[in-house]
Amino acid sequence: MSRPRGNGVGLAPGVVRAILKGHSSLGLAFAAALYLICLTGALAVFVAEFTRWENASAPRVATLAPDALPQAYSEALARAGGQVDRILMVLPDDDNPLLRVRTEAHTAGQREWLADARGHLVAPLREGWSELLVRLHVNLHLPHAWGGFLVGLAGVALLSSLISGILAHPRIFRDAFHLRLGGSRRLQEADMHNRIGVWGLPFHLIVSLTGALLGLSTVVIATLGMVAFQGNTAKVYALFRTPRLAVDARPMPALDLRPMLADAARRVPAGRIDYLRIEHPSRRDGSVELQVEDGSHHIAGTDAYGYDRDARLYHAKRAAENNIGGQILGTLGPLHFGWFAGPLVKVAYGLLGLGLAYLASGGVLLWIARRRDRGRPVPGWERIWIAFAWGQPLALSAAALGAVAAPAEGGAPLLTWAVATLAMLAGAPLLSSRQLARIGRGGTGGLLVLVALAHGGWGAADWMVPTVNFVLIVVGMALLVSLARLPSVRRAGV
Repeated sequence: MSRPRGNGVGLAPGVVRAILKGHSSLGLAFAAALYLICLTGALAVFVAEFTRWENASAPRVATLAPDALPQAYSEALARAGGQVDRILMVLPDDDNPLLRVRTEAHTAGQREWLADARGHLVAPLREGWSELLVRLHVNLHLPHAWGGFLVGLAGVALLSSLISGILAHPRIFRDAFHLRLGGSRRLQEADMHNRIGVWGLPFHLIVSLTGALLGLSTVVIATLGMVAFQGNTAKVYALFRTPRLAVDARPMPALDLRPMLADAARRVPAGRIDYLRIEHPSRRDGSVELQVEDGSHHIAGTDAYGYDRDARLYHAKRAAENNIGGQILGTLGPLHFGWFAGPLVKVAYGLLGLGLAYLASGGVLLWIARRRDRGRPVPGWERIWIAFAWGQPLALSAAALGAVAAPAEGGAPLLTWAVATLAMLAGAPLLSSRQLARIGRGGTGGLLVLVALAHGGWGAADWMVPTVNFVLIVVGMALLVSLARLPSVRRAGV
């Protein structure tokens, strides 16, 4: 009896084809996740600017009044009815001049407000669009542990792809400015793919490495917990965070914030408080954590102080005393997002991030083109990929429109993003790749212009609001103009 041919394990050809199809599906799904992470990461660089844009009428805070923080604390406690587990405040800075106050309670859930310079809570925070960008980038809007793990794996895959791409092209640096134009479309795309990879290589390596470390941190912490603390990950987190006091749920009057603020000001005269966390303010185990920029302007230059309810300092961790490992840990976030050296660095990060998204998409398109050139085309996968790759800019633009149309509905951006994504994917079996690309490009351009016009805000006191609207219109119009210059579907023979 003859053995089946075509594989070394005796599987039937139909089974082999099914396995290969599943392998392609898994590879494309991971590539889609990587592309979405890169695209949303490029936009998440400007999350502070988008938050200001979403809260166009909120007060901008340049300087806080002396009693602003105690006032905001007391008002937040009153609005929560005294039943609150913690109160968190994010203080204004040059990039984001908003005073944010959030209460968290098991019974009432989470609420967040914006306060003015005197500490009065004046408006609920609107961040549906900004939050969508961050959650898609950090954990793909999945449960935090699983989503963060997948994002970490994507960082590892991106880092591996960059290294392997360099090793596989010995002439890649020598040909850094060599482009083969006017010939094969595949060769042009391959050259552009390689050139963008080389031009942005330092950025790509930094972003992929820090992204992998941040995403896989939950796995690292879980491993350390099993090895060193018999599975107790809380003890691992305690090595990096301000520890919590022993549980004592006896009711007490609300703690007084003023002594802690005064003590921190004495300890760091040149410092600036940028974050404040009040745990169980109406219990005996109440505590306050202050994070204070030490004035050194280092990327990891933040001190942490913990006080009990009687204003006794029980924890102090100064940035100047950190070892090398602590300094590296403190720089991961700012280095990954470009939040360390002002607006020009942010713009550079945004543009380079878009280039990274192009690399992620272009790698798949090159694979599709090589299959076509070798006589093994995959038109179905090509249409699905085009629908997803162009569908994401369109879906994110639709999400921004959802945030503008229903600012009080925090779920509107996620819903519109999901509907637009599914609509584009549903069109993949019905339309050609060129038609899908035109719909995605034109739809994105039109939606961006519509978002800016619907948002208004041209007369807002914060200059960032009309600036964001102006950029949305410019990008939207550029996409529409580029669409008009493309060959039509009929002329292209599709």
